[in-house]
Amino acid sequence: MSIDLETARRVAHLARIAVSDEDLPALADEFNTILGFIEQLNEVDVDGVEPMTSVTPMRLKRRPDEITAGGYAERILSNAPDAREGFFAVPKVVE
Repeated sequence: MSIDLETARRVAHLARIAVSDEDLPALADEFNTILGFIEQLNEVDVDGVEPMTSVTPMRLKRRPDEITAGGYAERILSNAPDAREGFFAVPKVVE
């Protein structure tokens, strides 16, 4: 698959990127380079290879699943620009 100038212009428009006409050939070349790399990746034989969740084998840290009240609401609310009655106060956004 090859990206022409019109397709590069359309992709830039859809991505809301302002690209001048003189920069379109370079953008199309970059798109074609990316697509070529993807085609190379598609040629790799991955049959029988298990998907990895991480490149390093590690287990997730576990903690007891306990319900708590947290115990530090005042510390959290001290960072708020406006807090009232134990809650974050935010400006009204719906009229």
